[in-house]
Amino acid sequence: MTGVTSSSFDPLIRSAGLNAVLVSFGDALTEPANRAALAFSAAVAHAGIDGIEECAPSLVSVFVQFDPLHLSLEAVTANLTALLAEQDWYAAPMPEGRRFIRVPTVYGTNLAPQLEEAAQAAGLSVETAIAQLSEARVRVQTIGFAPGQPYLGLLPEAWNIPRQTALTKAVPEGALVVAIRQFVLFSVANPTGWRHVGQTALQLFRADNDTPFFLRPGDEVQFVKSSPDVLERHKHDPDGGAVIEAIR
Repeated sequence: MTGVTSSSFDPLIRSAGLNAVLVSFGDALTEPANRAALAFSAAVAHAGIDGIEECAPSLVSVFVQFDPLHLSLEAVTANLTALLAEQDWYAAPMPEGRRFIRVPTVYGTNLAPQLEEAAQAAGLSVETAIAQLSEARVRVQTIGFAPGQPYLGLLPEAWNIPRQTALTKAVPEGALVVAIRQFVLFSVANPTGWRHVGQTALQLFRADNDTPFFLRPGDEVQFVKSSPDVLERHKHDPDGGAVIEAIR
């Protein structure tokens, strides 16, 4: 136990190789566990602990890398334990600098051919499925698997649908896929076991930019229902017609 929390899961620090630790806030994805991981990662970065080289949040954990020639595992653990005790991270404010991004999205049609299948798996009509997906305001929970690729959630409980049992050969860049109450937005064309329900023109990975990943953990996104014509108009816009505003 590292302090009073609003969760039944006590934050856990474990070694991860010779020069890193993993600070976990849950054994399954929940909104409070993801909130804690994002807030704690930002706090570690802000603390400027000498010898810590990198920290990065995942869905419910924070990976912390340190220089073992400068800082021992025991010292890292002591520093992080003290930081954990400062507040209830499950109820902590989200990091500053987050954005709310509305992304034009085509649901269904030949651009996103698995919408009907996904709606059926969720026990919803296609119209209700589109309404729920397009009205959801979801958080970027982590970036992973491919450069700049976000996992976003959580969606309503109806969308706790499994992945497919077989892989789709490939979905294109900008594909919006869904499973287990999450969206994944594809930064590059790739095979997937998630169902392709929407298509955007958003370019997530921009190799020539100083900040190559467009989305950041903690950003909030709404995939707004749009038409193929609108998507076509924005195909040369890296932002894909997205409207971006700061969260204050």
